[in-house]
Amino acid sequence: MKRSTLSHSLLNIILVFIESAMTLLLRLDPELRKAAYPLAKQNTVVCLRLYLPHVEVFATFSNKGVLLDASLPIDRSEPDVIINAYSIQVLNALTTHDVETTEKLQMRGEVVQVQLVKQFIMQMGVGGIIQGLIKKIKGSDKTKATDAEKQEKADNYKARIAEQQTQINTLTVKNRELETTVKELESKQKMLTITAIVAAVVALIAIIALFMM
Repeated sequence: MKRSTLSHSLLNIILVFIESAMTLLLRLDPELRKAAYPLAKQNTVVCLRLYLPHVEVFATFSNKGVLLDASLPIDRSEPDVIINAYSIQVLNALTTHDVETTEKLQMRGEVVQVQLVKQFIMQMGVGGIIQGLIKKIKGSDKTKATDAEKQEKADNYKARIAEQQTQINTLTVKNRELETTVKELESKQKMLTITAIVAAVVALIAIIALFMM
């Protein structure tokens, strides 16, 4: 009796640690939260019956996370999904992140819920966590690449603006030179016109004076 009580207490301590680890994983991994959401929405209860050692654990999915207990919740008469497997099988499913390994687990329950539980197990596996980290790293690399591309575009844009400003300045100088040249030509034209008029008047006076003599 004492041994049974001791085993039960030890199991509860282990479940508290596992539950804390799963809560942390749910906070860090958005894909895992996405996989748990439909199960939590239905308040799915999963019974995990392990062999070697023989242990029975109940996992309740809720909006607070995944709650683990050694007994079925009081408000439930039976679990939604039952998993029968050896401890090593569950360990392999959690570490390999392999569809075939997960499919080997014996599950009973509604087809949709069983499939959702399988997806959650595969996403919760170490492989799923590694893939999530890889995605984050790639996303970070893409962000860095995007930032570098934006900086490169900004530098090119600035260079084009500077080049266009230089061209504008050059055109402005040439325009001023042309305006000066036009003004000089207009001034010369006026002088020539005045000279021509004066010459014509002088010539006309000379002709008139010649006829009067």
